[in-house]
Formats: sequence, C-alpha cells, structure tokens
Amino acid sequence: MAGHSKWANIQHRKGRQDEKRGKVWTRLIREIVVAARHGGGDLSMNPRLRLAVEKAKGSNMPADTIKKNIDKATGNLEGMHYEEIRYEGYGIGGAAIIVDCMTDNRVRTVAEVRHAFSKYGGNLGAEGSVAFQFRHCGQLVFAPGTSEDAVMAAALDAGADDVIADDDGAIEVITAPADFEAVKAALAKAGLVAEVAEVTMRAENAVSLAGDDAQRMQKLIDVIEDLDDVQALYHNAEMAE
Repeated sequence: MAGHSKWANIQHRKGRQDEKRGKVWTRLIREIVVAARHGGGDLSMNPRLRLAVEKAKGSNMPADTIKKNIDKATGNLEGMHYEEIRYEGYGIGGAAIIVDCMTDNRVRTVAEVRHAFSKYGGNLGAEGSVAFQFRHCGQLVFAPGTSEDAVMAAALDAGADDVIADDDGAIEVITAPADFEAVKAALAKAGLVAEVAEVTMRAENAVSLAGDDAQRMQKLIDVIEDLDDVQALYHNAEMAE
C-alpha cells in the first residue's frame, strides 16, 4: 500500500523533540505514574507501563527514579494524582490537532490550552471534533532504503495490520495497539530496527502547508507542546521546509 511522504516530517518532529529534552523526564514520569496506577506496577502484566519504562530508560532515566515513581503510583509512596484529559482542535489551514494532557488541575490546563490555540491561530473544538481523522495504533517507521520485502514478510508474519511504502521511501508498519510489542520484537529479531516505534494517533489524511502557513502551524505546535501539562500532541499537517 502506498502512503504520503512522511519521512521529512518525522525527522523534523524528532529534531524538535530533541531540543526540548528538559521536559522529557517530567512527561515520562507522569506517564509511568498513570500507567502504573491504572494497570499496576508489574511490568509483565502492564503493557502500557512497559512502554513507558522503555522510553524512560531510552532517555537515560535512573532505575531508582523509575522505581520510585511506580511505587508512588501503586500506593507504596505518597505522590501526585494526575488526571488524563484529551483536547481536540484545529490549527492553521484546518489541520487537525489532538492534545493529550496529564494534570492535577483541570481548570488550569484547559485555560492554558485554549489560550494557546486562540492566540496562535487555532481553534479549540469539542470532544470528537477531529479524533475521527486519526487512528489509534502501533506505528513503526523504517528509514528510506530499508528492504520493503523484508519488513513486509516479518511484520505480517508477526500479526501487523498493514505495511505502507511512503512516497519518500520510508516504510511504515501499522499494528493494533495490543500487538505493537510483539510485532516490534519480531522485526528486531529479523534485524529490522525502526527509527520511530510508538503507540500513537496516526492521521488518516494529511493537510499540506507551506510558507507562512507552515511556520504559523509550527509555532502553534511548539507553544502547545511547551505547556507543562501536555504529554503528547498529534496533528495531520505536512509542512514543507
């Protein structure tokens, strides 16, 4: 199956995230706390917590810090109580945006998110206003030049839903969220390590932006992502350099 050109946008997003490493640990800790609270502290029984811990280790978080926050969430230590909230809205050119937050103060968070949307050219929408344009799935993205045949054989054998060859040569593997870890492990066993591997909200259709519109959209994204309570932002804009 053919797809849009996503590689440049993915690399751009990774670069922007690398520039914001100061907030990465805070967001990872919140994810660990919420995952452990909802699914328990046993990694073998809690896929969401396993992913959160894997990301934390990938960001060089000490094991003691990880354990302490799991203990907080499971009642062994006193800790903060975070609530998960999702906001939906529109950015520049009608691009769809989903913002996932974790907060201990819902009133503060919605005020900050609404202000960011309105000040930088977007519009905060109602629940369900854009979510239908995204698919909750596991996504593994391989760099251009990776063998499509090799990826397809290993991925489909492992239970992946789809393998997509993008216009720029990148290859995407799409899985059900519950199958993500098994497919990722099978691909790694076959010597295929993805540049991006995550459970995400994948846009079904893209909105192309260029020039001033692309710059305004990037500014809106940056401002929202910099809010303390924001865990993740998903959008369907493809922005030309």
